[in-house]
Amino acid sequence: MKKYNEELSVGVFVFLSLLCVGYLTLKLGNVDLFLDKGYVLTAKFASIAGLRTGADIQVSGVSVGKVTKIDLAYTSNVYLANVTMRVREDLRIYDDASVTIKTSGIIGDQYLSLNTGGGSETLLSSGDEIYETTSTVDVLDLISKYAFGDIKK
Repeated sequence: MKKYNEELSVGVFVFLSLLCVGYLTLKLGNVDLFLDKGYVLTAKFASIAGLRTGADIQVSGVSVGKVTKIDLAYTSNVYLANVTMRVREDLRIYDDASVTIKTSGIIGDQYLSLNTGGGSETLLSSGDEIYETTSTVDVLDLISKYAFGDIKK
């Protein structure tokens, strides 16, 4: 009977350990099991240097969604980065909304800062596009231009 209790306790310990490892894998891998909630919006940027799939979307510093896809779009004889994002379904986003790529900290991760608008009465729905976008400033490009004298005074 004692051997049976030892084997049972080892089995329970191993099972709980595997559950913990599985949870940490999902949490650290930014895997969202309930990805279908919310609605999808798109935005086109001239440059998205450093932005990755899975990046946060924030409104006033609060995370409200994730970047789900980044691809290339050809519009008006120009290639633009097309960013697809999924935001919470309870968020009201108007057609005068804007999106800016920002960096958390000096050399931190890129994220999207969403201004929900509100100057108009038309709400965006799933599949709509946000037209007002601001691309990121490439700090390395600015430093190289300054270092090599390409900045005009």
